Amino acid sequence: MDINLPLILFLATFASGIGCLVDFFLFRKPRLQALADVEAQFSALTKAEKKDGQAYTTAVEAASKDPLLIEYSKSFFPVLALVFVVRSFLFEPFQIPSESMLPVLEVGDFIVVNKYSYGIRLPVIRTKVIDINDPKRGDVMVFLHPGDKRYFIKRVIGLPGDHIRYTNNRLFINGELVPETLLREEYSKPGEWCFNARATNLIYQEQIGDKSFEARKCSIPGSLSREGSWTVPAGQYFMMGDNRDNSRDSREWLYVSEDLIVGKAVAKWMHWDSFFSLPSFGRAGAI
Repeated sequence: MDINLPLILFLATFASGIGCLVDFFLFRKPRLQALADVEAQFSALTKAEKKDGQAYTTAVEAASKDPLLIEYSKSFFPVLALVFVVRSFLFEPFQIPSESMLPVLEVGDFIVVNKYSYGIRLPVIRTKVIDINDPKRGDVMVFLHPGDKRYFIKRVIGLPGDHIRYTNNRLFINGELVPETLLREEYSKPGEWCFNARATNLIYQEQIGDKSFEARKCSIPGSLSREGSWTVPAGQYFMMGDNRDNSRDSREWLYVSEDLIVGKAVAKWMHWDSFFSLPSFGRAGAI
């Protein structure tokens, strides 16, 4: 079962905020009166005597003590509110779960996603309230899968109205072949299409618009890389993984609608393979 973390964070922030409001309107005035009564009771004492006096200290603690739920609310609300605002409107961390974006992103990479690059959205319900920018070809974007609402990360290949063709691992956008330069060869690993086909992974430098990046392709194209042609509808985007023969993307489940966009991946900040390994910052940098 997938955990809806944005909803959980919203509910926790809302509940702790309600606790703070209850304290302000119901408990604050009686608490201040109780503290004033304690001060009146011990008015004959000097400041030094109050500081050292156990009876005065105990009375102040009893008068200022909050109900347990109110105490927790006042402690957690500022932190939860800050995290909620930053995570909902500014930046959100994600961890890469698969090899579909190799060689740019590896399994275990932690990335930062800019939540306002493509507009400000209301948390949980995801309604856009402020337009800022639209996705551009070549952007690495996090979005909700159109079928099961899991988070995915792929590269924007086609914009609304674009015609995309992918033939034997050659990419055409609006009839023009995307420039590519072969950089190196890599051995394939068990479980990959390339390994099963007894072929070699080839690393290319691709150029889409002003974005230059490395893409990984098998010397024998996989089933999704042999032949396909698509025209992107209005309000939709065509997404592909950089690991072209080991990525399930728009070639299989078609387009990503504008309302499923989460944000733009802008940086890698940490790599952590597993709980029992040490995190590394050697791969940190812009995406």
